[in-house]
Amino acid sequence: MQDISQSRKDYTLKELNESDLQSNPIMQFRFWLDEVMKSNSMTEPNAMTLSTVSSEGKPSSRIVLLKHIADNGFDFFTNYNSKKGKQLVQNKHACLLFFWPTLERQVRIEGKVEKISSTESDEYFNARPFESQVGAWASPQSDVIPNKNTLKDWYKEFEDIFESKEITRPAHWGGFRLIPEVIEFWQGRPNRLHDRIEYIVNGDEWTMRRLAP
Repeated sequence: MQDISQSRKDYTLKELNESDLQSNPIMQFRFWLDEVMKSNSMTEPNAMTLSTVSSEGKPSSRIVLLKHIADNGFDFFTNYNSKKGKQLVQNKHACLLFFWPTLERQVRIEGKVEKISSTESDEYFNARPFESQVGAWASPQSDVIPNKNTLKDWYKEFEDIFESKEITRPAHWGGFRLIPEVIEFWQGRPNRLHDRIEYIVNGDEWTMRRLAP
């Protein structure tokens, strides 16, 4: 195994100044996401680490996809009966982390989650490919299953069912919205003197401040 202690990269692409930032961090996030998408430098720039905490205080993280940016938050979709779905009901505090290494940037978002409306979940579900819709019905996400073939069999059963009838969103599947309380923008800089700008919400107003790297 290679010595990972000597693996390092110096960040030199850009810098982050307060004067260049939007007063609203959600607008600033949209700008950064648009930049990385236009760069075509990453396969899934909307991929994010979602960290949740159980009722016992145990953290858990996984990659999910951001699917919509609302005026007041960030939307993603999942099985409500999954581990993350249950934890988000038990403890509404969560964190999102975006890492865009090609632009030497990351964004960390802390806040509370709430379920989006059934109408919004229906709209997204209906826009998904048929195969993904069937998968939402077939997979009891996070449950223990006997083997891979079991899941394939369940998928085939639901595929056969919905070939002859209209497919609808299962009640156990839908969207969450993380409503941010803290958003931090990180831009890599030389000599590990990274730029970190943090926004904190107070009512409807955002306050910006610089953090030491």
